[in-house]
Amino acid sequence: MHDTPKSDAGAAEKRSGVRRAFVASLTGTALEWYDFAVYSAAAALVFGDLFFPSEDPLTGTLLAFSTYAVGYISRPLGGVVFGRLGDVIGRKKVLIATLVLIGVATFMIGLLPAYGTIGVAAPIALVVLRFAQGVGVGGEWGGAVLLSSEFGDSRRRGFYASAAQVGPPAGNLLANGVLAALGALLTEAQFESWGWRVAFLLSGVLVGFGLWIRAKLEETPVFKAMEAEQSRPQTPIREVFTTQPRALTAAILCRVGPDVLYAMFTVFVLTYATQELDMSRGSALAAVLIGSSVQVFLMPLAGALSDRVNRRLLYGVSAIAAAVWPFVFFPMAAGGSWLPLAAGVLVALVIHCCLYGPQAAFIAEQFSPRLRYTGSSLAYTLAGIIGGAIAPLLFTTLLSAYDSWVPLALYIALASAISLVGVLLGRNPEAAVDEDEQLAAPKNQASAGLPLSH
Repeated sequence: MHDTPKSDAGAAEKRSGVRRAFVASLTGTALEWYDFAVYSAAAALVFGDLFFPSEDPLTGTLLAFSTYAVGYISRPLGGVVFGRLGDVIGRKKVLIATLVLIGVATFMIGLLPAYGTIGVAAPIALVVLRFAQGVGVGGEWGGAVLLSSEFGDSRRRGFYASAAQVGPPAGNLLANGVLAALGALLTEAQFESWGWRVAFLLSGVLVGFGLWIRAKLEETPVFKAMEAEQSRPQTPIREVFTTQPRALTAAILCRVGPDVLYAMFTVFVLTYATQELDMSRGSALAAVLIGSSVQVFLMPLAGALSDRVNRRLLYGVSAIAAAVWPFVFFPMAAGGSWLPLAAGVLVALVIHCCLYGPQAAFIAEQFSPRLRYTGSSLAYTLAGIIGGAIAPLLFTTLLSAYDSWVPLALYIALASAISLVGVLLGRNPEAAVDEDEQLAAPKNQASAGLPLSH
């Protein structure tokens, strides 16, 4: 009876830690994705003219989307460097470093002179800063997933890991909201001259807020247990490739479809709506804004749903829906009216929620705890190259070559089929739950080493 108050206090402290970790994961990732999304929208709207001037608008757009792709291509470097550090020195220290890196890079883009001022140095500097953004995001995602999921109940991993998944729509919502507000308050000339820079310079304030939240957190219980067991890996990258190849393959493939779907309905749809459907920039941004706002609330619900039903089944059904929807969307939006466009984007992003919400848990649970940061980061970043990195470029090229939406829809369907293969290769959540519970068990009940293979 006398232990009850202590037990209650301990339980309350644990709940408080879980809440802080969830908020830190969500806000930090949202701030980093704000930076990433501001760049993505600017690449679609203004960077072609400002940094890659050309008489041909298509050429300018392709070059702007090429720098967009650099942010994905550089992610594996962040995944390798920060993923390894996350499994060796801890989750918290790495997450602070990634937040600083991407925040500084974004702020500097806001100060960068355009091509008309410094010539070819402008696009070169833009590519370098975009590369730094990608490195930061590549190291961020795996740690943010583990930050919330390793504090929470492993049997509710879908919900807790979804905190990091709310980051992209929340960041996208904030970024497009800021750009839409600037577009409404400023003239076209003012926006293209200096207005877009305001969105990038805001990053300095936002990153300061994110650092304040993350600095107050403790290290995750799972990493503390690994320290106590002295089971931290010495060569985590080599171990992932040699002992968990199937896990890495499944985790990579499952990401491709959602990445391509998201690139279509949050990035390329801005170009498609303005150039093909003759809609205004504000109308296109508003459609994405509505879809992203719904995603903020649906993402954790989809993660929680995956804890109650079979996560792999939910993911698989959603991948099939993602393959089918473009064949409905493009004819529906062809008339150029705003409402069908907005409704089509909304449905696509709801489908994306059912993929992306459970995705963090699905990827994390493919790997044993001691290799989880490295494995998750490698999967996330390598998949980004074949998924989100080239998607806007391929969308632009296919539309220019065929002057039809059909190749775009077929491309999304193929990417979704690749994700379905990844889901079939993946293992069930119960295996990861057993590993986490074994690690949390008293030393005399747990084995000294953790299973490394599938």
